Amino acid sequence: MYQIEQLQLCDPEKQQRVEALLNGLQLTDDALERIGQVFREEMDLALKMKPSSLQMENTYIPELPDGTESGTYLAIDLGGTNLRVLLMTLEQGQILDEIVQYYPLPEHLRIGDGDALFEYLAKCVDEFARNQELDEDRIYSMGFTFSFPMRQSALDSGVLVTWTKSFNCPSVVGQDAVLILRKFLKKYKRNNIEIVAILNDTTGTLMHGAIMDKNTRIGIVLGTGSNGCYMERSSKVLHWEQERHGERHVVVDVEWGAFGDNGVLDFIKTDYDRQVDEGSLLKNSFTFEKYISGKYLGELCRCILAKLHTEKLFLPQVAAEDLPQPWTFGSDNVSIIEHDTLRNGWENVENILRKKFNALQIEADDLQIIRYVCGLISKRAAQLVALNTSVLLNGMSPEEGDDITIAIDGSVYKHHPRLRQWIIDYTALWTKDKTTKYMLADDGSGKGAAVVAAIAEKLRRQNL
Repeated sequence: MYQIEQLQLCDPEKQQRVEALLNGLQLTDDALERIGQVFREEMDLALKMKPSSLQMENTYIPELPDGTESGTYLAIDLGGTNLRVLLMTLEQGQILDEIVQYYPLPEHLRIGDGDALFEYLAKCVDEFARNQELDEDRIYSMGFTFSFPMRQSALDSGVLVTWTKSFNCPSVVGQDAVLILRKFLKKYKRNNIEIVAILNDTTGTLMHGAIMDKNTRIGIVLGTGSNGCYMERSSKVLHWEQERHGERHVVVDVEWGAFGDNGVLDFIKTDYDRQVDEGSLLKNSFTFEKYISGKYLGELCRCILAKLHTEKLFLPQVAAEDLPQPWTFGSDNVSIIEHDTLRNGWENVENILRKKFNALQIEADDLQIIRYVCGLISKRAAQLVALNTSVLLNGMSPEEGDDITIAIDGSVYKHHPRLRQWIIDYTALWTKDKTTKYMLADDGSGKGAAVVAAIAEKLRRQNL
């Protein structure tokens, strides 16, 4: 169930050399156990506000939807190359209606002046409100999905730690994204739109999942980037800057993409991983994300194949300059090759070798090698995601019960043909005393923000 196909090359000596170069990509049972221990230790350190590679950020969301949420809420979702504004109607915790509008986010706004970016966000919200003819005499609560590492001091306060992905507006780093957006909404005279919560896409996925399945306790995004969040006992969370109101639980944003940035995972790092890191925009950071996410799996595959080519073990007849250049071999190619592996076909692999590697003459060994490499890095990614998730599950309070649902979203999870089942199987293996279910929660980043806005409004009424 957990194995990948063995490499079977024509020449035993060549096979031995290839396997020696790839050996570090296979995680031993001892290594997996150690990773799990280190992850738990890093979590505990961060919860106690001690130095750790994990943020374990308090989101100040003390509860999941309980089925009483009703009303019409706004959400704005910033995190990709498009901006989205949503209007969602909830009735007894169920989504009745949803209107979504997409707005382009050109590069000059994503890289440059922060005020220009946030003024554009406010302009889009204003335009959406006019298009939907929102009642100007009533207040609309809005959730703000801001999918970047941030420090929260309240449910409606998020100070940007660093930009990621394709964004870099330096003036916003260290600033509260909610305050900036409020300033520009005021400029557009949108006093009837109140930002009541800021969250990231992972928290949004958890909240949307909880609407779909009341047993949901964990949210995961596995796409271009990766992260996890979960329900934690509030007594274990020391970072709490607001007055407490008897909260028993709180959603904790792990920010596991940075797991290992302090060197605690160096024992599994291969030369190929170091090469990916060296060539990345964010060197020496997002260590864990570089093992598992869609932004990096394709480049990792390319680095491995380039090394095998240098050693004349892969496509020896192809010139080095004809191989894919750095960051041009996308992770979608890994998924396509894995599709071939599942159905024991070779057509897609051959097409990729011809188009991406300019290979005119393809040997059976070349087909075997690229398929084997894709299997190795995919299995490692699945093991690492399942391992972190299992640590979260095994640390949960007994009152959460033994039936726990994990809401998950992201392109890698959705489109990689084998990763999903591997993650499910390994999680079951490592959490034997629990019944777990992975549930796809599409578009958590949008719907989840509206759900959190509903919860924030309800909490405000309770605490008056």
